[in-house]
Amino acid sequence: MVWTPRYRGAILDNTFLAKELTRILKLVCKWKGFEILELNIQTDHLHLVLLIPPKVSVSYAMSMVKGKTSAWLRKQQKMERLCDRKGSFWARGYFVSTIGLDENLIRRYVRHQQHQNQIDQPKLFD
Repeated sequence: MVWTPRYRGAILDNTFLAKELTRILKLVCKWKGFEILELNIQTDHLHLVLLIPPKVSVSYAMSMVKGKTSAWLRKQQKMERLCDRKGSFWARGYFVSTIGLDENLIRRYVRHQQHQNQIDQPKLFD
């Protein structure tokens, strides 16, 4: 699962926000019976490998994860400036793919996403 904050802003680089988001994600996933296999928070997007029970749809899992984390972050006084008053903390869309035989490859990709982004980014100025 991959999703971004509203307007794709680089607002997730704040260490307090990243720690709080990790804590909230763990609580929501435990509450709903999901298991976090990998989690990587970048400055402008988030990668999550999640084990979801077969009776739960992927769209329901995403709505729970995005909705509950957005609501919790909006309740925090410090996070009000990051959210629209009527909108969500997260952008509307998301990317989800199911994992088959290549689970270890996907988990390794998510784990090392930060290093991969640094390699892929072209340097504009020296």
